[in-house]
Amino acid sequence: MPGCVPPQPRGGGSADSPCPCPSRVPGVPAEGNRPCCPPLPVAMKPAMEPAMDPGWDPGEPGEPSWARPGAALGGRGLLALAAASGAAVWATWAVLLMPGFRRVPLRLQVPYQPSSPRQVANTLALLQGRAGKTVDLGSGDGRLVLEAYKQGLRPALGYELNPWLLCLANYRAWRAGYHGKVSFLKKDLWKVNLSDCHNVIVFLAPSVKPPLATKLLAELPDDARVVAGRYPFPSWSPSCTLGQGLDQVWAYDIKEVRREVQDRAQQSQG
Repeated sequence: MPGCVPPQPRGGGSADSPCPCPSRVPGVPAEGNRPCCPPLPVAMKPAMEPAMDPGWDPGEPGEPSWARPGAALGGRGLLALAAASGAAVWATWAVLLMPGFRRVPLRLQVPYQPSSPRQVANTLALLQGRAGKTVDLGSGDGRLVLEAYKQGLRPALGYELNPWLLCLANYRAWRAGYHGKVSFLKKDLWKVNLSDCHNVIVFLAPSVKPPLATKLLAELPDDARVVAGRYPFPSWSPSCTLGQGLDQVWAYDIKEVRREVQDRAQQSQG
């Protein structure tokens, strides 16, 4: 008789089938041999069907959509990525850069920024033909000191407070075959005596230039030359300059700078 026929278990059906069903359900039209198991009660569904979380996608079981390759990041994924990136930046600052700044006043702190090859070349071009002790104030990874030594400016040394950068500079010197020939000292540039320096390299921030100008005028000999990179000394007139944009460098001869400062002081008094 056509009507509602329950699915039969393998090996034949029986009266004890888990899906007992009468041969015809009242009120349901006959549709051939269609299985007629009634829908499960609502209370039983959570045990058999996994709950669908908004952050999950119906792909592989137990895998969030943002964790699968090629899936777009959701709001929570972007938030987690931003938090991880911020933590990485802070860790880099705390471990690599901050140790060199702990003893330096905030207004005199200068973040590490390596010199470009063009900046190095321009700096050494303005020191070509000179002799005498050459120092780099805030020498970073030591590339300017190494290049100065290569071009015959000796002794060549750098002052740097960050211990990690000092290790990097010494490693670069060792790799170049100049270990023991150049020096990198862990000293505060504000406390060193520059009276015996004839060539001074300064790649520092603009906020540092005014107090540094006072120190250089008070300590350097008349025949000294100062080469500033990235930013000039605001109150000094350069003897010459080279390059453009961020690669520009300025050379200042201390004897001329002193004369200019003295003339300016006399004009202000008169």
